Amino acid sequence: MSTHDSYYIPHKAVWPVLATGGLMMTLAGFANHLNGSSIGSGMMLTGFVIFLVMLGLWFALQSTESESGMYNHGVGISYRMGMMWFIFSEVMFFAVFFGALWYTRNLSVAWLGETGLPSGPGRSTHDTLWPAFQAVWPTNGPGKVGGDFEPMGAFGLPFLNTLLLLSSGVTCTWAHHGLLAKNRDQLIKGLIATVGLGFLFVGFQATEYYEAYHEMGLTLGSGIYGSTFFMLTGFHGFHVCVGAIILSVVLFRSWKGHFTPENHFAFEAAAWYWHFVDVVWLGLFVFVYMM
Repeated sequence: MSTHDSYYIPHKAVWPVLATGGLMMTLAGFANHLNGSSIGSGMMLTGFVIFLVMLGLWFALQSTESESGMYNHGVGISYRMGMMWFIFSEVMFFAVFFGALWYTRNLSVAWLGETGLPSGPGRSTHDTLWPAFQAVWPTNGPGKVGGDFEPMGAFGLPFLNTLLLLSSGVTCTWAHHGLLAKNRDQLIKGLIATVGLGFLFVGFQATEYYEAYHEMGLTLGSGIYGSTFFMLTGFHGFHVCVGAIILSVVLFRSWKGHFTPENHFAFEAAAWYWHFVDVVWLGLFVFVYMM
C-alpha cells in the first residue's frame, strides 16, 4: 500500500507471467504456422487470447487500485515516464520505416537508374543488370515486380482520413478540457466523437485497401512501392485501431464516473498516444501519398 510519503508496492501479481506466456505461445504458434505445422494457427490464436485476457484483467486491477486511492504522486510520475518511453519506442519504430522509404526513393532507385558509365569493370549497375529500367518513383522495381499498378493518390479517401484524424485530435483535446473543468458531459461527448472518428478512419482505410487490391492492382507484392506503402499505412492503421479501443475503455470509465482533474493518467496516456498517431499520419500523408 502507498501513503503520501511512501511509494506503492504492488502485491504478487500473476499478470506479467501470463503476459510472457501468452506472447511466447503466440510467437511459437506463428513460427509453426510459417513452417506448415497443423498446430501453428491454433497455438497462435490461443496465445493471443491469453494475452488479451491478461491485458483486460490487469488494466481492470489498475483501474480499481487507482480509484481506491492506492497510488500517490510518485506512482503517477512513474506511469508518465513509462508512457513517454513507450511513445519514444513507437517513434523509433516508425522512423525505421520512414528511413527505409527515404533510402529506397533517394538512393536505391537512383543507383539502379544510373547510366552512361563505360563498359568493363566500371560499368554501372543499370547498364549491367537492368538497361531498360527508369528511375522514376513510384516504381515496383526492375522487372515490374507484381505487375502494373496505379499509385495511390493523395486526394480522395486519404485526404478525407486526414481531416478525420485532425478532427479527432480536436475532439480529444475538447474532452480533456471538459475533464479539467469538471464537465463530465463534455468529457463523454468529446470521447464519443473521438472514438467514432477513429473507427471511421479505420473503415475508410479498409475501403482504400480494397480499392487498391481490386481496382488499382496495388498490392503488398507490388515491388518496393507496394511493400513500403502497405507496411507504413498498415502499421499506422493498426495503431489507430488500438488507440480507438483504448479510448473506448477510457470512455467507459468516464461514463462510470472515473477520473478527476487531479487523477486522470489513463486519459492522459490515451490522449498522448492518439496525438502521436495524428502526427505520424501527417508524415504519411506528405511523404507516402503526396510525394
